[in-house]
Amino acid sequence: MRIGIVSDTHGWIHPDIYKFFDCCDEIWHAGDIGGIETADTLNAFRPLRAVYGNIDDLAVRLVYGKNLRMEVGGKRILITHIGGTPGHYVQDAAREIELYRPDVFICGHSHITLVKYDRKYGHLHINPGAAGYKGIHKTMTAARFAFKGGKLDDFEVADFGERGKVEPVNES
Repeated sequence: MRIGIVSDTHGWIHPDIYKFFDCCDEIWHAGDIGGIETADTLNAFRPLRAVYGNIDDLAVRLVYGKNLRMEVGGKRILITHIGGTPGHYVQDAAREIELYRPDVFICGHSHITLVKYDRKYGHLHINPGAAGYKGIHKTMTAARFAFKGGKLDDFEVADFGERGKVEPVNES
């Protein structure tokens, strides 16, 4: 099973995301979707699992929760929007991590791509960066990986170029 990971689209989907996620079975969105239309568009392309972020409105929050706990490929997955980084998790995320003990923890919010093993909690920390054109980030990014034989494999990060260099055409 191949998974595409995205965060902080802020109501806009980069045109290259479809090509990057074409081989994926699902898309996981770590919040700041930017509108239910954006979620629906991604879900029409590939099945979407998502959490809401701090900029998401009531329509998004009625469909997607703050945290998503699931087991996929034999791994416990925890997704939230505002998570922090290994050694510096925000209080809510740290509490969820301690309760659920995920193998993979995915968050967004910082607009900074980070993939790092957290030795303290024994999980892989993934922040795919920001895929939208709004925000403080310099480049637009997303990630993908595969579950193979109970392990994460073929991890890739896509850099879609500088924020602001692509004309937004599908903003919600």
